[in-house]
Parts: sequence; C-alpha cells; structure tokens
Amino acid sequence: MRAVVQRVDGARVDVGGETVGEITGEGLCALVGVTHEDTPEKAAQLARKLWSVRILEGEKSCSDIGAPLLVISQFTLYGDARKGRRPTWNAAAPGPVAEPLVDEVVAQLRALGATVATGRFGADMRVSLTNHGPFTLVIGV
Repeated sequence: MRAVVQRVDGARVDVGGETVGEITGEGLCALVGVTHEDTPEKAAQLARKLWSVRILEGEKSCSDIGAPLLVISQFTLYGDARKGRRPTWNAAAPGPVAEPLVDEVVAQLRALGATVATGRFGADMRVSLTNHGPFTLVIGV
C-alpha cells in the first residue's frame, strides 16, 4: 500500500455535486493506493503510520492533537508511465481487492480514535483542499 499525504487546512471530496466527505481545520488528506500483494495487516500498518506521522504544525501528529483525516482511494498511485505516453495500471489491485483494504485503513484509523472522512470508492470525485506548507509526503508500507 502507498499513500500520498498532504498536510491541509481543510479538505473535501464531492461526487456529482454533493459533498461526501469533508474535514475542517488542520489535518491530513491521504490518497491511498492498493496493489495486488497488500493485506489487512498492511492496511493496519498504514493506518498507524497516518495517525502518528509528525507532519502537522509544530511536528505534531493527528494522534497528538486529534486532527481529522480525509482518506480517498486512488488506484492511479500504482500507475506506470515510464514507457510511452499512456500509463498502465497493472500494478493497481482491482476494485474487489482494493475496496475492502481501503475500508480497513479507515476502520483501523477509527479504532485508533481518529475522526475520518472518506471519498466514495470508484466514483468520479472532485477533491478540494488547502495544502498547508505546502507539505506532501509519500508513505509506503
């Protein structure tokens, strides 16, 4: 699994003109990608990392200050554009494999005490955020 994580001052995701997930104030927006070999254990490991990574203001983590997270599935994190002009998606897990693992990341975060908003798996989403820093990090497990 991998995640592109941004420190934000608010973020939301809209589907069909409706806001389906939103966080306000300081927090993290995590775009989560799943590959074929990923497991529920890796999902739990990623959740712990997202909850505890110290990239918020003052080197704090979400767990330190109770900051919210917006978690959005994104298969394109496993896209490969090294050859030609059209990326391939072979390394991305198919929906029936990926969706439960993204859901597991969210469930594990909530079990840790996190406030978590989400996108809608497989939907055409519009993500809006204010990147604070800018601060963006790639986390893999």
